[in-house]
Amino acid sequence: MTRPIVDLRSDTVTRPTPAMRRAMAEAEVGDDVYREDPTVNRLEARAAEIFEREAALFVPSGTMGNQAAIKVHTDPGQEVICEQRAHIFNHEMGMMAAFAGVLPRTVLAEDGILTWDLIASQVRARSDHRSRTGLVELENTSNLAGGSVYPLQVSDEICDRAHEAGLPVHLDGARIFNAGVALDRSVVDLTRKFDSVMFCLSKGLGAPVGSMLAGSKAFIEEARLVRKMLGGGMRQAGVLAAAGLVALEESPKRLRVDHENARFLAERLAEMPGIKIEPGKVVTNILFLEVSGTGLTSFELSKRLASQGVLANGVTAANMRMVTHYDVDRAGCERALQVMRGVVGAPQKAVFA
Repeated sequence: MTRPIVDLRSDTVTRPTPAMRRAMAEAEVGDDVYREDPTVNRLEARAAEIFEREAALFVPSGTMGNQAAIKVHTDPGQEVICEQRAHIFNHEMGMMAAFAGVLPRTVLAEDGILTWDLIASQVRARSDHRSRTGLVELENTSNLAGGSVYPLQVSDEICDRAHEAGLPVHLDGARIFNAGVALDRSVVDLTRKFDSVMFCLSKGLGAPVGSMLAGSKAFIEEARLVRKMLGGGMRQAGVLAAAGLVALEESPKRLRVDHENARFLAERLAEMPGIKIEPGKVVTNILFLEVSGTGLTSFELSKRLASQGVLANGVTAANMRMVTHYDVDRAGCERALQVMRGVVGAPQKAVFA
């Protein structure tokens, strides 16, 4: 009997739930470019309501949502201050430069969490010699920093001080619901001071496609035009929005399970020879492990794991990332650990119910 694949590459690999599939099959649709798709309209209205914003916009991807926000908030030639590991800088194809004509000014912060003190020294006022700061961007949770979470007082201070300096602040909140669970705070509390917020439906929330961009009505009207420029004007998109509605209403309730599974993995991995990880820093569903002590690169280790049905991505030669989600239960985590022990030569650990 073939064992099921345990896919820890990302929470983007989740498949739509039966409830999502039913909603997609039964979705009422229209042409969304004409703003006539009733299911998309309901999704946008519900997202705006949950985040207590004037409006929201359904976009095909988080990258499109982030880049639309950057385009609306900035002018060509300006700079965007972001953390060095930010998704907008590392994984969006240089789009802020290619499309919005702006430059990233990156700042390295411990655990990916910027503070106003770190940002303040990088703010550039009007000058005859250098580009001007146009936007501050934060990411919560911080993906490449291991799913770390912004303390509310830190992000609030950044927003307050940036606004005093005349700067808008955008939040890449791809996994903001994970942050809310980790801090036991509502997404409204965590985002109310940002000028715009992007969050993904297709990661931990499990929808097959789509992200949301939320903000003021005027901001969203401009972002809608940018979405069209980027080819994101969809037609009978209600079949996708229907799954997004289910994800938005139901999936946040179970994200705590993903966090518990990630911590479980981290604690067991920390016991294995050649693997370095700090379980105490695993607070959401993402974990990074340093594997150079195994004598294998992360890419070699990834291949050996994959040959036995466990998928995890090498990020650098020394570091591997794993991400838990609703398609990997505790039994799947146990299976991944069993395979990892065999690959790195760790003694088998007894498991008790």
